[in-house]
Amino acid sequence: MLIIALVLLADQVLKVWVKLTFYYDSAISILGSKGYLHFIENRGMAFGLEFGGDKGKLLLTLFRIAAVVVIALIIRNAVRKGASGWLVTSLSLILAGALGNIIDSTFYGVLFSASTPFQKAVLLPEGGGYAPLLHGAVVDMFYFPLWEGRLPNWLPLWGGQYFVFFRPVFNLADAAITVGMAMYILQQLRPGHAALATAAPESQQEAPTARDTAQ
Repeated sequence: MLIIALVLLADQVLKVWVKLTFYYDSAISILGSKGYLHFIENRGMAFGLEFGGDKGKLLLTLFRIAAVVVIALIIRNAVRKGASGWLVTSLSLILAGALGNIIDSTFYGVLFSASTPFQKAVLLPEGGGYAPLLHGAVVDMFYFPLWEGRLPNWLPLWGGQYFVFFRPVFNLADAAITVGMAMYILQQLRPGHAALATAAPESQQEAPTARDTAQ
């Protein structure tokens, strides 16, 4: 689908550009002090969450691949059944985001040299990449510290602590997954959503009866 192709293309072009252009942990401002392109990499889930070391990384990559296959099958079935454009779009965004991060974690370790604060990455280095197949790190670059300050002292647990919103660094694929999930949830919460789904077969059954009567 066009949405999947466009999101995937934009995600990968931006990631490759950042990977080859930025030193690791370097940043440039795009919205003054409220928005940056800040190059980091993570070996875990979306928004920099990690777990399980090398084995966890491998399991996460394999899980992502399996999830993409399942989502693709769901989209195919939804299109065949005439699902709403809103639903298909939400699932397509989730699929595109998952594919974008799968490409990083599957191939980037083989395709690129390591990025460091003192050396930029090289595409197809002579000595090989920085990690084996399926063990690559996902490139992140969007950082939006929209608010920074100390939380009120009366707030339970976190009162008085320094807080940054939004702290995690993410990429376009993460954003596509988040938007797609939000759209999907809103679709399920729409008033009458379930009623319309169950009413359709009844309407289809009534139409032939009316025609038979007319005849």
